[in-house]
Amino acid sequence: MATSLLIGIIFLSASFVQGLTGFGFALVALPFLTIIIDIKTAIPLCILGGTLVTSILAFQLKRNCDIKKIAPLFLGSIPGVIFGATLLKTIDSGSIRIFLGLLLITYSIYCLKASPAPRNLHNRWSWFAGFFSGSLGAAFSVGGPPTLIYTTVTGWDKDEIKATLTGFFLASAVLIAITHALSGLTTSRVINHFLWSIPFIITGTGIGVWFYKLLPEGRYLKLIYWGLTIMGMVMILGK
Repeated sequence: MATSLLIGIIFLSASFVQGLTGFGFALVALPFLTIIIDIKTAIPLCILGGTLVTSILAFQLKRNCDIKKIAPLFLGSIPGVIFGATLLKTIDSGSIRIFLGLLLITYSIYCLKASPAPRNLHNRWSWFAGFFSGSLGAAFSVGGPPTLIYTTVTGWDKDEIKATLTGFFLASAVLIAITHALSGLTTSRVINHFLWSIPFIITGTGIGVWFYKLLPEGRYLKLIYWGLTIMGMVMILGK
């Protein structure tokens, strides 16, 4: 019971962050989950939790979900996953993680200080963003930054950004969840923990969405940049 309650509290916090920003569920949940349960249980459990959160957000943001924006990101991520898995076997992942972490931190600080103007990007850049998201996700378990960066420079409003992120992360999470189920990673223990956590996830997401609605446009972008900074630090410290 104590373990289930702790998992519920962790998911409450993680779903609040995802409900507020549109990303960050695994970033918050996974490090704490691995303290109280083994990683082979934590990862598929985290994927199920993230899938539920993004499903709720996708339903709430359905008016802003544009398949033309989401599809290239997702389709581009598929070969990226293959490339990333191959890359992981042939390179020094620690050095690459440090480089990418520093790059994210530098970019985020630049955007926070300089507030660069949005750009009218060609659609092909969404394929590149999806590809690199898939590559980083497969190689380093941190696939969000390229998509986050892409959506913040397009000039979209905060609902368009959050809806596109949500649609992309939902498609990716469903694909991973199916893979976990077929490979036997989604055990009865994982399912029991997930079912217990559902009320916590729904509550946390609802509170996060409520605060999101109060956020001005500029504040939301700053949240994303701070999120990227934290991801960069995680990549460096997790080398």
